Amino acid sequence: MHTTLHHNQQEINNQLKIFIDEIKKRERSDSHLITILHKAQELNGYLSKEIMDLVAEEMQIPTSVIWGVATFYHYFKLSPIGKYNISVCMGTACYVKGASEVLETIKETLEIEIGETTEDMMFSLQEARCIGACGLAPVAMINDKIYGELNPKKIVDIINKLKEEALEEEKIVQ
Repeated sequence: MHTTLHHNQQEINNQLKIFIDEIKKRERSDSHLITILHKAQELNGYLSKEIMDLVAEEMQIPTSVIWGVATFYHYFKLSPIGKYNISVCMGTACYVKGASEVLETIKETLEIEIGETTEDMMFSLQEARCIGACGLAPVAMINDKIYGELNPKKIVDIINKLKEEALEEEKIVQ
């Protein structure tokens, strides 16, 4: 998932309202709350309190219900995620082949814990139950790309390469 963080908040709110208006035309529109929350997260990068309040107001559902759904499903993020969202697979095949060492290396390298984002908003760290690439174990998914046959050195190299790419992009933008 790539977030569209270049949009300003008003633009995000407007796009979300248009999407909700389309959903409200459907039968049993209240049953589409998860679809709306997915769209909100796609637009905003995460589900902020303001976004959940907007959904509650537009759908005429209490914010507490929105919060309950958002906290129940692991997919929804309640705080901003980094440019690179790293999910380390902890499924059986990956775990047996050293995923915990890879995870610890990431935590030490980035100085964050699972569920946290680096201060520079560059990296977020998650763990996944299974990514479905068992033949490449251990694996991690960074945004939408799977990296396989990982070890501590290889994941540090990948992180360093992503940092370099981000610095290059920054130079181009400036």
